[in-house]
Amino acid sequence: MRFEASTRIGATPQRVWQIYADVERWPEWTWSVTSVERLDTGPLALGSRVRIRQPRLPTTVWTVTELVPGHHFLWQATGLGTTSIGGHFVDADGEQARATARLDQHGPGGALIGWLSAALTRRYLDLELAGLKNRAETAT
Repeated sequence: MRFEASTRIGATPQRVWQIYADVERWPEWTWSVTSVERLDTGPLALGSRVRIRQPRLPTTVWTVTELVPGHHFLWQATGLGTTSIGGHFVDADGEQARATARLDQHGPGGALIGWLSAALTRRYLDLELAGLKNRAETAT
């Protein structure tokens, strides 16, 4: 099951990427994330592990499985018979940026959990992008 949202942002793709890839600061700009704890050090990289707390969801450890600096990263978490893959993308849209947030759920529990949490998942993707847009367009 796939959920996806996208928005145009009045900032450079480099600026948007800088904010998006700084995952520890997400709680400062999105209501969809309560806390983020890096389980390693240094810049976000392949294999980086991050513990995320979100309202109404279990605390989850995400592992970066793909990273193209300046463009996107994918991370994966498992639990309850489900593998979740989150994607965070930044593309050029003229002089501005287009950000996309995506969540894919696979496995025996993927369809059921996706169906049960569809409204919350869509809301969180929208909150993430709205917060990212606000941060990128107002930050100095």
